[in-house]
Amino acid sequence: MHFDLIAIYFFYGLGFFAMGLVMALESFRKPSIGNAYQLLPLAIFGLIHGIHEWMEIFLLQMTWLNYEYPEFVTIIRLYLLGISFLFLLIFGINSFRFNSSFKRYPKIIFFSLLAIYYILIISNVLIFTWKGNYFTYPMLDAIVRYLIAFPAATLAFIGLFQQSKWLRLQRRKTLSEIISLVGICFLVYGLTQLFVSQFDMFPASWINQQFFSEFVGFPIQLIRALIAVVIMIGMVISVSKVEEERSKQLIQAQKDRLEAMEQIQGELTRREGLRKELLRHTVRAQEDERARIARELHDETSQLLSAFSLDLATLKRYSSNRNDVIQLIERLQSLGKKMSQGIFRLVHDLRPAQLDDLGLASALIYLTQSENYPPGFCPKLEIIGNERRLDSIVETVLFRIAQEALANVLKHSQSDNPDIELIFENERVLLRIKDKGIGFNPNDNFSPPRGWGLAGMRERVDSVEGQLNILSSPGNGTVIEVVIPSEKNENKLE
Repeated sequence: MHFDLIAIYFFYGLGFFAMGLVMALESFRKPSIGNAYQLLPLAIFGLIHGIHEWMEIFLLQMTWLNYEYPEFVTIIRLYLLGISFLFLLIFGINSFRFNSSFKRYPKIIFFSLLAIYYILIISNVLIFTWKGNYFTYPMLDAIVRYLIAFPAATLAFIGLFQQSKWLRLQRRKTLSEIISLVGICFLVYGLTQLFVSQFDMFPASWINQQFFSEFVGFPIQLIRALIAVVIMIGMVISVSKVEEERSKQLIQAQKDRLEAMEQIQGELTRREGLRKELLRHTVRAQEDERARIARELHDETSQLLSAFSLDLATLKRYSSNRNDVIQLIERLQSLGKKMSQGIFRLVHDLRPAQLDDLGLASALIYLTQSENYPPGFCPKLEIIGNERRLDSIVETVLFRIAQEALANVLKHSQSDNPDIELIFENERVLLRIKDKGIGFNPNDNFSPPRGWGLAGMRERVDSVEGQLNILSSPGNGTVIEVVIPSEKNENKLE
């Protein structure tokens, strides 16, 4: 019999202690059974009450061995019992307050019955002491169970029952049923707390552990132990169900995030395509406008200057006997010639005819042999591979980059002999401009108006989906390299 009672207390304590550990772990996460403010008191109740029941094993063995243990051990046991049930009461109050959906009148009825119960118990305690009886440890144990344990378990039942209804509304049927079962177990557990040690006070004189054992043939602690195990199993299953829900929510959240990222990526890709198309359109529009202005200068202004020169020559013949007039006409002819040369250079700078008629290589030859460079500046061009015509927009991009690179060499590099390489390969075309000037750090912050030339190069290269590489360092010159794949540089003109 002793061994059976030890086993009962062991599993009794194990059930609540394990439940306390599970609830403690759950309360420090994002709880779905309740909130952390509710679960933490339940966890503390389980841990302390489990220790209390294991302490009962120790005290029972001391009693069976007729060993007189110190009085403070009994006091500690009572404190553990009272504190554990206080935390269960806190859990019950919190559960009732946060989860209760009772209407006004049921609440009034419940609290009225609870008040009557407290008045009845307290009145009996006062009558008991008025008769000259002294408080004993069994009586103090009974009072703790009457005044704290039974109301706490009842409130816990109501709170968990309301939590179950809320879970059912969320269509979490399995979890709702488990929480309902746990709530019923707490109600039954509260009823078992009314069976205390027998002493001469109502209701302990009628409803007590001895009466229960004689009536059913086993101690009330067995019912409590079974309830503790069922509560522990219910809470463990509830937490596992919540963990499954969390995993599903996490997987769904990851899927949603992935879909959102794919949508964003798709939108970014679409916008990048639109940006590149806009750049291509801008480059084309810019070059078309340059070509139009060049044609107008060539066709209209040049013709007017030619007519002006012919009229000056005619006027010179008619004024052969006037030296002062002849000198003025000759000066006007010289100015007209300079204007014609300036317009010719301007036309070729705007849109060299070689680029449209003969291709990129011829346009680069013209660029390197221009008479507009200052004395001593002599760029060199080398064409490698089998020369071929490229797509018109690609030829324009490469020509403008070479033009901008030579302008930068003139302004900044302090170098007079830059090298230009145009390399035709099977799968790509490369343009490389090298100088042996002072160089610079490409990682420097080129805030406007600095760096517009490099920014323009990058934008032009992006418009044809090419790659721009800038290699430079202070004192070691600069290499600008443009690489365009073959599918982008094939001639699309028929």
